[in-house]
Amino acid sequence: MDCVRILRVMEKTTILLASTSPRRKQLLALGGWKFAIAAADVDESQRTGESPKDYVLRLAQAKALAVVEKAQAEDVIIIGSDTAVVDADAILGKPTNSADAARMLNQLRGHTHQVYTGVAFYRVRDGKMLTELCITDVPMRAYSDDEIAAYVQTGDPLDKAGAYAIQHPNFQPVESMRGCYASVMGLPMCHAARSLHAMGVPSSVNVPANCQTLLNYDCPVSSAILRGETPLP
Repeated sequence: MDCVRILRVMEKTTILLASTSPRRKQLLALGGWKFAIAAADVDESQRTGESPKDYVLRLAQAKALAVVEKAQAEDVIIIGSDTAVVDADAILGKPTNSADAARMLNQLRGHTHQVYTGVAFYRVRDGKMLTELCITDVPMRAYSDDEIAAYVQTGDPLDKAGAYAIQHPNFQPVESMRGCYASVMGLPMCHAARSLHAMGVPSSVNVPANCQTLLNYDCPVSSAILRGETPLP
């Protein structure tokens, strides 16, 4: 598809991001698409026996469908996304208080857990739904008790699944990364780019380059994802 055609498609298609997360908004902006945001009010309780994969994909789809009435035109594509921190197959949600945040950080330190992000793309015009799943290994460094206490005191962990933000400049909880950094932040951009391309809304910019520049991260999986592969963590 040539550049002129891409621009025409983007002008008539609006993406509606079913999230008010500043991080997801910042990431989606890297793709150059025209988009708006809307809050999605859904029950995020995990069902009995539900796997982390099924959980994040179900919530991603539920969030996308929850804002359909807010779409202003049939050309709208709605993006719903859900991210879960998973340790030994158990989902760690947002901590209930400072003590719970400290408990989670103590549980995660010094070993590798996974972050699951499910993304749903719903086209209002014909009801087509595509889904993406990104699983990323996250090896945590052996931070000290004092570091945990100082980080918890900032209040930052209290609205974060697993009680941490990978991008926090002072705490820096992650030892190293070999997967999708953007997915851990809430929206795997190469997965988004390939699904939107499949729905006829390609990006006019270099999404991997923009993402890696923002995150200051040399991503080893972006090329494989854009080829349609799903790299294992």
